[in-house]
Amino acid sequence: TILILQLVAIPGAMLMSYLSSKKYGNVNVLIGVVIIWIGACIAAYFIHTEMQFYILAAVIGLIMGGIQSLSRSTYSKFLPQESPDHTSFFSFYDVAEKVALVFGLFIFGFIDEQLGMRNSVIALTVFFVLGLLFLLALKKVEPKSVVVD
Repeated sequence: TILILQLVAIPGAMLMSYLSSKKYGNVNVLIGVVIIWIGACIAAYFIHTEMQFYILAAVIGLIMGGIQSLSRSTYSKFLPQESPDHTSFFSFYDVAEKVALVFGLFIFGFIDEQLGMRNSVIALTVFFVLGLLFLLALKKVEPKSVVVD
C-alpha cells in the first residue's frame, strides 16, 4: 500500500502543481483536495474488499502527492510582505502541523478504541470539514492579502 501511495503521489503532485499555477489557484485546488479527502474518508467507511482498498489507496496517494507542498506554498503567499523574517512563520507552521498530527492521531486512536476503526475514519471527516470551512473563509481574503513572488 505504501508503494502505491508513493508511486501515485508523483503524478498527483504534478497535477496539483499544474492546476494551482495554470488553472484555479492554490486555495481553490486545496478546497478541491479537501473535498476529495472528505469523500475518501466516507468511502473508507464502506470498504469491504481488497480491490476497493487498493483503489482508495491510489486516490489517497494522488491527493497526498501535492497537498503538503501546495499547503506550504499557499501559506507562504499569505505571509506579510514587510516581515524581514519569514522563518519564524514557518516555524509556527511546523509546530502547528506537529500539534495537529498528535491531536488527530489521539482522536483517531481514542475513537478506534471506543467505537471501532470505521467510526474513527468517519470522525476524520469532521477535521476535514473544519479545514474546508477555514479554506472557504481564506478564499474570501485572498485577493486582498496574497503576496505573489
